Amino acid sequence: MHTHHPIHIGQHPAIVKRLRRAGGHLNSIVEMIEQGRSCLDIAQQLQAVEKAIQQAKTLIQDHLDHRLEDVVGSLARDQRESMAEFKEITRYL
Repeated sequence: MHTHHPIHIGQHPAIVKRLRRAGGHLNSIVEMIEQGRSCLDIAQQLQAVEKAIQQAKTLIQDHLDHRLEDVVGSLARDQRESMAEFKEITRYL
């Protein structure tokens, strides 16, 4: 029986910081809508949320890449090439 071992990020302060920032911007957007603020102001805040989330996703991808390199390092050359192709594919998903 195969036991699944989840991959953990651990306590990654940079990721937490960006996600907290996104949460703060998101709360601001709700307040702005309730206050009747302009669409431009709201759109700018939405962009800030997206940017913070994208930064967090990039940090998570980098973390996974490092973890994957630990595993890939022990693979044969042809397996490493397949793994590199899978990594490239996931960049588009």
